[in-house]
Amino acid sequence: MKKIVHYINQFFAGKGGEDVADYKIEVIDGNAGPGMGIQAALGDGGKIVKTIVCGDNYFNDHTDECMAFIQDVLKKNEADLLIAGPGFNAGRYGMACGGAAKAAAALGIPAVSGLYEENPGYDVFKAFMYTVKTKNSAADMRHAVPAIAAVAKKILNGGAIDPAADGLLPRGIRQNYFAKERGAKRAVDMLVQKLKGEAFVTEYPMPVFDRVPPHAPITDISKAVIALVTSGGVVPKGNPDHIEASSASHYGEYSLKGISELTSENSETAHGGYDPTYCNANPNRVLPVDVLRDMEREHKIGKLHELYYTTVGNGTSVANAKRFASEIAGKLVNAGVQAVILTST
Repeated sequence: MKKIVHYINQFFAGKGGEDVADYKIEVIDGNAGPGMGIQAALGDGGKIVKTIVCGDNYFNDHTDECMAFIQDVLKKNEADLLIAGPGFNAGRYGMACGGAAKAAAALGIPAVSGLYEENPGYDVFKAFMYTVKTKNSAADMRHAVPAIAAVAKKILNGGAIDPAADGLLPRGIRQNYFAKERGAKRAVDMLVQKLKGEAFVTEYPMPVFDRVPPHAPITDISKAVIALVTSGGVVPKGNPDHIEASSASHYGEYSLKGISELTSENSETAHGGYDPTYCNANPNRVLPVDVLRDMEREHKIGKLHELYYTTVGNGTSVANAKRFASEIAGKLVNAGVQAVILTST
């Protein structure tokens, strides 16, 4: 029977959540977590012989070590396939799944994962793996597990992969094949469909670039009103507007009036995508109020805007991010702000 190694994070292995995101990489026998469902769906089509478990922070902080570990497990077990995740829209988990796939690809071993299309792990590592398209949360596990298993069985059996039929996201790789009809006829057919207003699917989708023309530079920064905006999740203590730790649905607007610096007593981060320890100890590390107040006193800038805007970028959809930006930009323009410092994590 064909042998599979499965990579999952600390949460899906049942080790814990964000509090154990530094869980050191290890290997266990058989399947665990979503691997149990994948194995059931595989039947006799393949066997998960080992499961690699690693904390999201640990993988991203020790990438080279973890990739070498994964390669060692793959070689020792003579694996035919790596399955990673599914990671849905969890950013660090998606990057780890992609890193694991890249490690397998370096050995000539195919890899399958399941990710949301806006997960950064998909965009960075799509060339190294077959990525089953999932929704943005683990609520989609029932769909993701059988879909991943189906693709895995095709690969292990040497079957032809059909991205559309198999529910895969594009890999950015084009392969030659013999089509039933010549290109000229297919092109004319598409043109006729377009002229008739009928639906058609291009064979070569063009990338869509969201380009924003740069604004003219500020001529005199010493007189400019500067605003702070962050996707790092810095909020007043207690997160009064309940901004989500991931996949934010809204942003917050908060006053800086009378505040010379942020402290652990008046501020914290709501962000669930990075270790909050250092930000919570000194929130100025993400939202530099202290430095801008110093620059204000030293007349290096005209004024720090008395309101700041914050949300969480972790897993937040592009559509929501664009909506936040449009609304925030309108408010800043109306308030006479000349420049924005946008911080992340």
